[in-house]
Amino acid sequence: MAEKEATVYIVDVGISMGEKRNGRSMTDLEWAMQYVWDRITATVATGRKTATIGVIGLKTDETSNELDDDPHFKHISVLSEIQQFLMPDIRRLDALIKPSKTDKGDAISAIILAIQMIVTYCKKLKYKRKIVLVTNGLGWMSNEDLDQITKKIKEDNIELVVLGTDFDDPEYGFKEEGKDPRKAENEALLRGLVEDCDGAYGTLEQAISEMDIPRAKKVRTVATFKGFLQLGNPEEYDTALRIPVERYYRTYVAKPPSASSFVLRSDVGAEEDQGESSEAPKSPPEGGALTSVRNLRTYEVPDENAPGGKIDVEREELAKGYEYGRTAVHISETDENITTLETYAALELVGFIQTDKYDRYMHMSTTNIIIGQRGNDKASLALSSFIHALFELECYAVARLVIKENKPPVMVLLAPSIEPDYECLLEVQLPFAEDVRTYRFPPLDKVITVSGKVVTEHRNLPNKDLLDAMSEYVDSMELVDTDEDGNPVEGLPIEDSFSPVLHRIDSAIRYRAIHPDDPVPPPLKNLTKLSQPSEDLVEKSKAYLQKLLEAADVKKVPPKVKGRKRVRESEKPLSGLDVDALLHQEKRARISPTNAIPEFKQTLTQAETIETIKDAVKQMTSIIEDQIKNSLGDANYDRVVEEMGVMRDELVSFEEPALYNEFLRQLKDKLLKEELGGDRRELWWLLRRSKLGLISQRDSDQSDVTEEQAKEFLSAQSDKS
Repeated sequence: MAEKEATVYIVDVGISMGEKRNGRSMTDLEWAMQYVWDRITATVATGRKTATIGVIGLKTDETSNELDDDPHFKHISVLSEIQQFLMPDIRRLDALIKPSKTDKGDAISAIILAIQMIVTYCKKLKYKRKIVLVTNGLGWMSNEDLDQITKKIKEDNIELVVLGTDFDDPEYGFKEEGKDPRKAENEALLRGLVEDCDGAYGTLEQAISEMDIPRAKKVRTVATFKGFLQLGNPEEYDTALRIPVERYYRTYVAKPPSASSFVLRSDVGAEEDQGESSEAPKSPPEGGALTSVRNLRTYEVPDENAPGGKIDVEREELAKGYEYGRTAVHISETDENITTLETYAALELVGFIQTDKYDRYMHMSTTNIIIGQRGNDKASLALSSFIHALFELECYAVARLVIKENKPPVMVLLAPSIEPDYECLLEVQLPFAEDVRTYRFPPLDKVITVSGKVVTEHRNLPNKDLLDAMSEYVDSMELVDTDEDGNPVEGLPIEDSFSPVLHRIDSAIRYRAIHPDDPVPPPLKNLTKLSQPSEDLVEKSKAYLQKLLEAADVKKVPPKVKGRKRVRESEKPLSGLDVDALLHQEKRARISPTNAIPEFKQTLTQAETIETIKDAVKQMTSIIEDQIKNSLGDANYDRVVEEMGVMRDELVSFEEPALYNEFLRQLKDKLLKEELGGDRRELWWLLRRSKLGLISQRDSDQSDVTEEQAKEFLSAQSDKS
């Protein structure tokens, strides 16, 4: 179960927080709220009801708290009681966090009020308690009863964090020049209080800079298997080995938050319509203006006697079917129970294999760990003996794992892992015989001819100079740096690499929660720095890269020339002979309807001008329309579809999509107006099924038709249809 948390944020909203200082482009309040919003949205993103938040406004124009009768607690307002924060709470708080018109308000009194809120909410229950004060340190602060405040914070185990705008922090290396004497005095007061409480004190600049470092989420592991590691059948043999063990994830794929489907609440829309003329703003309903989409499934089966040809049936009346090729195979519940393999939860040893006989590419899953049953010293000792035996004999164990009863079994590999203060078995899934795919590829270091001769020097094989140049280039890209003492250190530590997808989506969601109308900012530099090598590394390997280019004889490919390709060159035979000249072939003037497709292709091959291509398209248009007019039913439909498909492909190849698009628009208009021998809408349906629509920009760069326009044209019908 996740640990309970109660955090109170104290935000200084005084008039001085609305000013811009030290060359910043934003006010002190906007700068400070970057950190506060980052922490609040990170808590909200967890969705935990036990992670609660409270917010106090310091130096507000009004006073709203339990101790407002005391003059020390004036200009302090509780903006939000301790509760689970949701999206409506974020939007409401965003509207309240604005610079006030006063700098009156005591930060020490705000801390006392935060302590009271935490004590009242948490009582004596086990909570992780925290107070975060964000201020610029200006204004008056009381130094009375600091000892009592420190004692109360320690008694209730509350963590106190103070972050100040432009606060001096020797550890971080920041010092504000020309500091106001009152601010310096307040900084010393807050620093002394935090140190007495064993809390955290620092400048806000450090907290803002650390926001660029993605935070790795700590996950509390849950056992995925609790049972016995056994060798032999304990029900039949007393000598069988049984060790109580538990299984946990060692590595697991972290996935970004998935999208959910929401719609506007119908009651919100009705209220907005009724109160459109009212000027008074209305607060959003509980749960926000959105509601989740609820799916409703209905099942239908064909029935000729029913209206519409179908009837609704209940899910219980249906039977399961499994796809086998292109056939749906029905299996009843009785037969399905027979196919279920009856298993019981266990981790059974099957055999052992030498470590040098196992190939690492056989892994089929993420890694898990096997440890002895927690709290069972006897089990831990027995498993430790097994682990050391595998390690000393340089062996891996192969086992059969069933996580739960009647679950399909899997084969796993167990490898020993021994560290100074930790021992366990590493477990990974192995493939069955059906999972192994064998592919044959030609060797990379030699060429085998048809006759079986082995050739080691070939134009497709790298020579020695190329291999040496590549080896030197790879060595120059080594990700190893040196420290101050000249010792080699890793240039790219694994702990400094983060998942761009995971953290980018998370940061975008949290930013949009606070700024619903602003564009999402670019990704953090820590996420994009691995998308390209460092400048120092590129400069270091530049000379080796040039040698590699010379050895490989790399030549730049000229860019593709955009423009209409008027004539497509015909492929020349290997003999180099002019076949057309040998056959005395004359350029074709007319395309025969009986042999339209080959003659259309031949005409385009011999075309030297765009006019010839247009004439060929015109002839094909006439042939296709005549075939449609004279078709008895759908007798000529297949021929028309084939001819149009060839016509479309050829004009795409010749980069003349406009000719085909103009032809198709005219053909559709004539078909739907029944100008080609009556009702031919069935042919249009065949053209849609064959996807012979307009040539879009996706198919040809020369087309002026977008993909959306092409889809709309293909699906749209006339009023008559």
